Amino acid sequence: MSAAPLLRALANPGRCRVDVHKLREHIAAAWRDSIVERLAAYVRIPNKSPLFDPQWEQHGHMEAAVQLMADWCRTQAIPGMKVELMRLPGRTPVLLVDVPGELPGCVLLYGHLDKQPEFTGWHPGLGPWEPVLREGKLYGRGAADDGYALFSSLAAIAALKAQHVALARCVILIEACEESGSVDLPAHLEKLGDALGEPSLVVCLDAECGNYEQLWCTTSLRGNLVGELSVRVLEEGVHSGMASGIAPNPFRIVGQLLSRIEQPSDGTLKPPELTVSIPADRLEQMRTAARVLGDSVAGKLPWAQGVRAVSDDPVELLINSTWKATLSVTGADGLPPTLSAGNVLLPALTLKLSLRLPPTCDPVRAARAVKDTLERDPPYGAEIRFSPGAPTAGWNAPSFAPWLEKSIDAASRLIYGHGAVHVGCGGTIPFMGMLGERFPNTQFFITGVLGPHANAHGPNEFLHLDYAEKLTACVALVLADHARAPRR
Repeated sequence: MSAAPLLRALANPGRCRVDVHKLREHIAAAWRDSIVERLAAYVRIPNKSPLFDPQWEQHGHMEAAVQLMADWCRTQAIPGMKVELMRLPGRTPVLLVDVPGELPGCVLLYGHLDKQPEFTGWHPGLGPWEPVLREGKLYGRGAADDGYALFSSLAAIAALKAQHVALARCVILIEACEESGSVDLPAHLEKLGDALGEPSLVVCLDAECGNYEQLWCTTSLRGNLVGELSVRVLEEGVHSGMASGIAPNPFRIVGQLLSRIEQPSDGTLKPPELTVSIPADRLEQMRTAARVLGDSVAGKLPWAQGVRAVSDDPVELLINSTWKATLSVTGADGLPPTLSAGNVLLPALTLKLSLRLPPTCDPVRAARAVKDTLERDPPYGAEIRFSPGAPTAGWNAPSFAPWLEKSIDAASRLIYGHGAVHVGCGGTIPFMGMLGERFPNTQFFITGVLGPHANAHGPNEFLHLDYAEKLTACVALVLADHARAPRR
């Protein structure tokens, strides 16, 4: 067998003829000729999610971002494609790209265009709103999380259409409030009604990758509970020489309260409502992923000199970060900057808490347990309040259909040269839980470009361009396989 037919057979054994060389050339041209430039323009738009920019509508950045993406879609020569901007009063828009299919069925491809805030600590020459190309990476806020998803999804479809590969209908949905918990999305889904049909496959490009050497598939997502913990002991600040030793320090009270829900020695969260049993198949996937990643499970983080991870066991670290509840303090009010901090016993302190919840944890029950634990029996009778936001459920993917598991692995081997790896993700994608409830028989292919040091949400976020281009080809091959997959 010559090289080209062999590639075609590997790409879709016995089902679909795809010239992989031409596919990759088409995708590479799209990235080279337009996608990278449009992503750079997108990075320049400070379209922060509504949670971080309550005046998003007046500022117009979200509108600029969605128009940039819609305009690019309209330049793609795909017959019959419809590009629609869905709008509802007071809500962020949704970009819907509907590509008609030659075969029955529907695939839903998902991403988001809203961004996290700037954060501090960007390296010299880098910043959140100024794109920088350096060593094959595009730096700047939002390119990897998750601006590339629209471009990658449509480029994959266009590359298959160029070869006249018959596909099911493909619908790309790009929302604009994912980083705020997707609070606007249910209203848009209600407006859509049955227009989406029932997708037999969902492709989500908003997840992690353990390295840049193979395809990574996310099998679970943690939920999220964000809230503010407030402690007040005085009506106003008082000279520490006069008040300390008489009035309790609110910082000390906060420490006592946090120790009620978190074991200080190892970070284990104490309320039983935040603990779940881990399925055996997920444990086995984590063991496999740990063998592939080894020390890089911890090594992917930008450690300060001399600091080590909470464990030397990569399996334990994967369990901790994907199937266990964790607590992070992400912000504080009431603490003056050190330069202007006088000798004053602070009257009050407010901390923003972010709890990641196990995939199968009941988020409402968890929120109630955390609130009750923090507010009961206040030390020294201090005023204590925990104000949780709307908690977000996690998600555990249904078992793969045999065709999808084989397709994902074959695509990874063909494009990257290594088999695919399946593992949970420590973050949250609210839409996956919504879809899982609405379409219990749907298959999910969740993947992404957020690999080592990509640092979404933090400083120096980057998109690994070669990996993203290859991922686009993998998505195309899975779409081609889906078109010939057996229907239930």
